[in-house]
Formats: sequence, C-alpha cells, structure tokens
Amino acid sequence: MLLNLLKSMRPRQWTKNLLVYIPFLFTLRQYWKPFSREMYTFIALSTAAFALFCALSGTIYLINDLVDIDKDRFHPTKRFRPIASGALKVRVVIVAVIVLLAVAIPLSFLLDVWFGLMAVCYFILMVVYSFVLKNIVIVDVFTLGAGFVLRVLAGALAIHVPPSAWILVCTMLLALFVGFSKRRHELVLLEGDATNHRLILKEYTAEVLDEMIAVTTASFVMAYSLYTFTAENLPKNHTMMLTIPFALYIIFRLLYLVHVKGEGGSPEEMVLRDRPLFASIVLWAAVAVGILYAFGGT
Repeated sequence: MLLNLLKSMRPRQWTKNLLVYIPFLFTLRQYWKPFSREMYTFIALSTAAFALFCALSGTIYLINDLVDIDKDRFHPTKRFRPIASGALKVRVVIVAVIVLLAVAIPLSFLLDVWFGLMAVCYFILMVVYSFVLKNIVIVDVFTLGAGFVLRVLAGALAIHVPPSAWILVCTMLLALFVGFSKRRHELVLLEGDATNHRLILKEYTAEVLDEMIAVTTASFVMAYSLYTFTAENLPKNHTMMLTIPFALYIIFRLLYLVHVKGEGGSPEEMVLRDRPLFASIVLWAAVAVGILYAFGGT
C-alpha cells in the first residue's frame, strides 16, 4: 500500500521542485560566499523548501488522480496507475491527502510566513486547476507555468532574497514550452481518444500547438540572452553570455525530442533518460556557477 501511495505521488516529477534552488544558485557572491555560514544556511533552507514542495506536489498528484480516475482508465499508460487500476483504494488516498496537508502546511509557515503563504497559493492554484482551470484552453497551460514560477518565488522567500524578474520571465516561458509540448504529445499519442482522457484537448490541434511552441521557444531564447547581460545581479563583464550556447542546445534538444522522437508527455523523464539533454543541463549549471564564482560582484 505504501509503495503504491508513493508511486501515485510521482517521485520522478519531484525534479520540478528543484526550481526552489534557482534563487540560491544565482545569488552566489551576492548574498553568500562559498563555504560560508550563509551558504550552509541557504542550503538547509532551500532543502527544507524542496521537501515541503515535494509533499505538496505529491498531494496534488493524488488529488489529480482522484479527479481523473475515470478518464485515466482510457489512457494507454495512465490506466496502470495504482488509483486508476484499483490497486490503491480511494479512502486510503483521501486519508493520505489529509495527513500530508496537516503536516506540510504548518511546517511551511514555520519555515517562513511568506513562504507558507506562497506554498498555500501554489496548492490552491493547483487544486483549482484540477477542478476548473484545466478545462479552459490556453489558461490550462498558463496555470501549469505559474506553478513553476511559484516554486522559484518560494525558493527566494525561503532564503530571504529578492528574485530576479528575468529569472521569473525565463521560468514562465520555459514552463509554457513544456506545457504546450505535453499537450501536443497527448494529442498525437491518443488521437481519436484524446478527448476521453482530457476534455480540453478538443480545443487544440497539433498545428496550433506547434505555433505556440515556436513562439515560446523564440521568446525564451531572447529573454534568456537579454538576462545574461542586463541583470543587475550578474557579473558586469557579461561573462554569463557564455552560457547562451548551452541554453540554446537544451531548447533545441527538447524540440528534437518533441518533434522527431515524439516525446514530451513526461519532461522529467526526458531529462533523466536522454543523456545529451541531461549532460547539457549539468554543463549549463556548472558553467553558470563557475562564472558566478569567478566573477560574481565584478
């Protein structure tokens, strides 16, 4: 039972919650220095924020599966999920949701009041998405994108630093790209049964989604490029522009996987499974940290 409960909370998708570490990463040499007391404090606070968002997002996945239990049974892969298949009883899931919320919400406020409010906003937004917003065309994807942005904001609140506006913009654009790619994957994979699984898919076509993906891709590339040499918290010698090729490769690799390999339904699995994509993300992070370490504050 516990194994099925954990599986329903989608641990693989918890990688999205790593976004709470972004404010910590990009405040190197600005609010903390390597191996300083502040660094260890920020790591502890960010890790606590990550754990709490894992609990909240896991709870939301349980609620989603309860809401979509009938529709998931039409899906070629989701019908094997513990709740849809009947391996996990509905009453057990309801009790788990109550317990998780009773623990995660108070701990969020204990970490920081503003962080707690952000966590509650995230939870409410995702619940409203499950019942209402997921059925409104375009708004459904924007809501998912807002969830990504709220994670970054929560990470900044946890360590008490102001988030960069550019980071929020880039996060939203990248999240929209991921969201539209996910819709495209579902539409192509399910074909005639698409609306039986997700009603909103009848409002989309592959051609329209391709246009939306193209717009968000171009916007992300432009926004990230501008960020690297205009953000006030980055080195004044514009060395962060050296990370642009890595960002371009990441977005192009994602496009390749979506349009050529027919993937996109599970972005977190793409990152873990596709070695070039994973390696490029690691290299981007390593170069960014190296630049901030060497030139931060200059």
